[in-house]
Parts: sequence; structure tokens; C-alpha cells
Amino acid sequence: MKFMLNGRPQESAYHKLSDILTEAGFDGAVVATALNGVFIPVGARETTELSAGDALEVLAPMQGG
Repeated sequence: MKFMLNGRPQESAYHKLSDILTEAGFDGAVVATALNGVFIPVGARETTELSAGDALEVLAPMQGG
């Protein structure tokens, strides 16, 4: 399946968000996720599935002012 991850084309055999995050190296990291512009809470990552062409944003919290 082809999708966009942080604006870059990606390909994965997985469809579940939690699996895609693990494959991309975000497993265990504190990140926020948005799928097609909609925030996905941590508790919903196991049940959220991506489809071909989806846009996934993964953001790490930043400190500063």
C-alpha cells in the first residue's frame, strides 16, 4: 500500500496505524498522529487502518517558546 508519511511517499504491507508506526521506527516514541488531517489518539492506533493514498503526519512534541 502506498501512502504519504510526513509529506513523503511511503510503501508498506501493513494497514494498521500501530504497525506502520513500528515499521517507521516510531515504536515507543511519544508522538502525535493525524490521518488525513484528523487527530488519532494513542488508544485508537490499534484499530485505525490506513488506505492507499492516505496522508499520515507524525509529530514529536517540541519545547520552547
